[in-house]
Amino acid sequence: MTTPFLQIQNIRKVYGDVVAVTDVTLDVAKGEFMTFLGPSGSGKSTTLYVLAGLQEPTAGDILLQGSTLLDTPSHKRNIGMVFQRYTLFPHLSVGENIAFPLRVRRRPKNEIDAAVRRVLKLVRLESFEDRMPAKMSGGQQQRVALARALAYDPPVLLMDEPLSALDKKLREEIQYEIRRIHQETGVTILYVTHDQEEALRLSDRIAVFSKGVIDQVGTGSELYADPATRFVAEFIGDSDFLEGKVEAVNGKHADIRVGDDLVIPAVPTHGAPTPGRGAAVMLRPERVSLSQTPNAASSLPVTVVDITFLGNNTHVLTETKARERLSVRLPFGHAAANGLRPGQSVWASWEPSDAQAFCA
Repeated sequence: MTTPFLQIQNIRKVYGDVVAVTDVTLDVAKGEFMTFLGPSGSGKSTTLYVLAGLQEPTAGDILLQGSTLLDTPSHKRNIGMVFQRYTLFPHLSVGENIAFPLRVRRRPKNEIDAAVRRVLKLVRLESFEDRMPAKMSGGQQQRVALARALAYDPPVLLMDEPLSALDKKLREEIQYEIRRIHQETGVTILYVTHDQEEALRLSDRIAVFSKGVIDQVGTGSELYADPATRFVAEFIGDSDFLEGKVEAVNGKHADIRVGDDLVIPAVPTHGAPTPGRGAAVMLRPERVSLSQTPNAASSLPVTVVDITFLGNNTHVLTETKARERLSVRLPFGHAAANGLRPGQSVWASWEPSDAQAFCA
């Protein structure tokens, strides 16, 4: 059996009475782009700092190619790190900033010069070697920070919310550059973000953190199509939940009674569907349609609350008789969006396979 390139084993981190990381275990393949995704306080950055050697774990181990890293100080782990703040030396030029970790390692001058040229080309800043950081944009400074972290060919690159200070357009541009650089270098990347769209754009796999543990690990499409927990379902993509109880189980479907007069067939994805137990039906906005009459196997009368045009789609907020909110996303030009108005009574419809049941 092949030993995983990087192994995070039962990591726990406690600060006094606060448990920041409860029990995190994860294997990362060589060359993989793994993203830690979760809200603030979920343990993702703490786990990254343990990997970097900036925090000592309360329990657990970190293995790189089968050998523990815990006995190695952070500055000797040979792991690259890029932070949210660029942390460039303001009194040094771009080239000098990139050369700094190589000089600390006492590399020969010709090797340092070659490495600086190589990574400047990699981040497409070849003409900026003599530029001072203060005369560069935020996106350019972050690319310099990335170049500096890659200059000494680290086996692992850690990135902690590196783009959160940038505006949306620039963030998307740098995301593309990071993905390109990963593909060109093959470096193993562990990336922390709270932005689900960023995680989906960049990652080979995503580890979704919640309250100090990993709820689920998978590709973006796996997490979206088959969330293991309600938290993952709520955090990856948009979703609405209709609360009810399991009325019956029919093969691969469970019948969920929502309100007094509606039974919705849904696919059980979490928990055992037992008659009488509480359950919630999850629906994705883009899988729901609107019409004047029911036109699918599952339909629900709703009232239009709000309509928002978003360019490539129209977001329609509706409300059920039980006053639960149900969002619908209609693509641009969809006939159902024509003539809709707040207060209008319509039918929300979907296919049974698009409804997922989360059982208590």
